[in-house]
Amino acid sequence: MKKTAMRLAGCLLASCLLLPLNACSSAEPVKIVLTTGFNKNEIFRLEDTSCTLPELMVYLTTEQNTYESVYGREIWETKSEGAGLEERLKDKVLAEISQIKAMTLLAARREIVLSPEEEELAVQAAGEYYESLNETERSAMGVTSQLIEGMYRDYALADKVYRQIISDINPEISDDEARNITVQHILIKTVTENADGTISAFSDAEKAKCYRRAQEVLAAASEGEAFEALIEKYSDDPQGTISFGKGEREMAFETAAFNLGTDEISGIVETAEGYEIIKCINTFNREETDRNKLKIVEKRKDEVFGQEYDSFVNSLAKNLNEPLWDSVNMIHDDAVTTSSFFEVYKKYFSQP
Repeated sequence: MKKTAMRLAGCLLASCLLLPLNACSSAEPVKIVLTTGFNKNEIFRLEDTSCTLPELMVYLTTEQNTYESVYGREIWETKSEGAGLEERLKDKVLAEISQIKAMTLLAARREIVLSPEEEELAVQAAGEYYESLNETERSAMGVTSQLIEGMYRDYALADKVYRQIISDINPEISDDEARNITVQHILIKTVTENADGTISAFSDAEKAKCYRRAQEVLAAASEGEAFEALIEKYSDDPQGTISFGKGEREMAFETAAFNLGTDEISGIVETAEGYEIIKCINTFNREETDRNKLKIVEKRKDEVFGQEYDSFVNSLAKNLNEPLWDSVNMIHDDAVTTSSFFEVYKKYFSQP
């Protein structure tokens, strides 16, 4: 479940979710609205399931302490897009845990349950995590061993639902589909980037002048002048060498580049940015191609999962206990250092 929700200044717990439940990054987060009539410590409801304050605090404290272990406590003084980082972390945690709760409902719809062996793993994981907490941590988060067991069951169910949804995806990607090539290019721009982010095209006369320059550059390259020197002298793109796969560049550029052999130079290629001259450096980059295969598989997983998850979530009634939510704060206590909730889950439920 992964490309979703409110991201925390770039890196926060990329490893927190074992599930390529990276659906927490591809599917939309659950949007929760205000209502009244909640039970004590009930943060939100999704249909007939809910999240309590202690559950939220386990997630929040885990992420807080993981972040502090890398950046130090002063990180919470940072402002991001006008908001304090602590508030953004709260929002991220709310998105994560609401997604887990939604997935347990989706599990019920799909009639997915934990096996007896998985139930036992949840008990064992909860026992290890709960025993790792000191009394201050248990009290500050308000947790019991039974609550932790329930959280691990929810997480395991969410994981199981995700894996079932993506189970039919073929992980085999051909070299041709994932082929990644490396080229050098010279760009002679025919557009201007304005201060407000808009683009203005050159006049026909200016474009004609640019085309003549491109012809001169191509002639020089064809006569054997060093392509690197021509890049430095003429190109309007500081990135002279690029590696990419299919679907990652403008079609005109991509078609010309993929039709070149090693050391071959294209003609003048017109793109949205201007006139391009391309030299192929490597028609098949094995290392980058293998990386691209992994990206393609993950993208397919995200798309397949997102289609079902988004449709399901849109049908749910969602209610937030706003007064309680507004009162939630991080725990700033030297005795509260726990950060192993997700690590313990991974220890017991990781799959090859």
